[in-house]
Amino acid sequence: MQAKPVDPMKDFFISECAQQENKVITSTFVVVSKQVKPKKTGEPYLALTLGDRSGQLEAKMWDNVEDVLDAFEQDDFLKVKGLINKYKNRFQLTIHKLRRLGEAEVDFSDYLPKTTKNIDELWQTLADFVATFQNPHLKELIQAFMADPQIEQAYRNAPAAKTLHHAFIGGLLDHVVSLFRSCDLVCRNYPQLNRDLVLAGAFLHDIGKIHELTYNRSFSYTTRGQLLGHMVIELEMLQAKLVLFPFFPAELKVLLEHLIISHHGQYEFGSPKLPMFPEALLLHYMDDLDSKLESMRAHFERESELESPWTSYNASLGRPLLNAAKFLVPKSAPEAEPEPPPATASETVTLPGLEIPEPPDKIVVAAERPDKSR
Repeated sequence: MQAKPVDPMKDFFISECAQQENKVITSTFVVVSKQVKPKKTGEPYLALTLGDRSGQLEAKMWDNVEDVLDAFEQDDFLKVKGLINKYKNRFQLTIHKLRRLGEAEVDFSDYLPKTTKNIDELWQTLADFVATFQNPHLKELIQAFMADPQIEQAYRNAPAAKTLHHAFIGGLLDHVVSLFRSCDLVCRNYPQLNRDLVLAGAFLHDIGKIHELTYNRSFSYTTRGQLLGHMVIELEMLQAKLVLFPFFPAELKVLLEHLIISHHGQYEFGSPKLPMFPEALLLHYMDDLDSKLESMRAHFERESELESPWTSYNASLGRPLLNAAKFLVPKSAPEAEPEPPPATASETVTLPGLEIPEPPDKIVVAAERPDKSR
């Protein structure tokens, strides 16, 4: 007889830590990372990163670790009881108890963050942009990618990155739509640029993420993604799709390939080539700008409950961030204590020995009369 599945609904999300500070919570999470570390005594403790669709939370388990050490692995789901508190101005969870959840106890939509935007509208926005292409070769190629049902399904759902930016379901599509809009605006200001080429590069520059990343339980890399990276995968995808277009210009193919392999902009960031023509340079800078602005927006959102306008250290940007909107909010001045009303004469209290004598009555001295007896 099968066990009856429990209600999978979560009643606590990581974004609600501020409301539960210094309280014990019981909730469910996905294990983003798992490490076993030694205490000063040599005994092991667990250092976990737990996640749900609202964010991630560092967690530590100090006691009874041996009982659960082999009970779960990364990407498993856990039911956890523990204390929410702050350490170095960041929330963390001290775990008291945990157990691994079965598949029937899990609602997967609770654990992976998802764009709040309408996926259908984002996809239609891309289609509308592509419909305006003047170059028939680029137009047919990108429309062929969009008409591929497997690519469409993956493109609409994939994150744009594992952690750095747009790390949520629909993140890739959200990122590319943003790039289309930004690149379109810049091309209007620089009419010498080939707009169709820029937008085609924007569509293709991260399409390999649909095979590089896996996102069934948490965001991680596939074996193919680890070994090849999304740029190599993209070159393979481009070559496979171009088989359908035997008369596609060879020169245009080379430009697309360069857009793909140079969009990270620097050798140290994984680009085997630096951007060498204007459209490639524009794609790199717009991609870099969009990813950094999204990283800042997400960081401000994660720490919106903090009073300080300064965030914690942002690892991807290598600096703490200042939330200018919060910084510019006028600070309310402390209320001044009301001054006591002036004391009346009857309320005046005089300390002994400090009495002020009343002024004497005015004495009128009569003029001296002359003595007539002399």
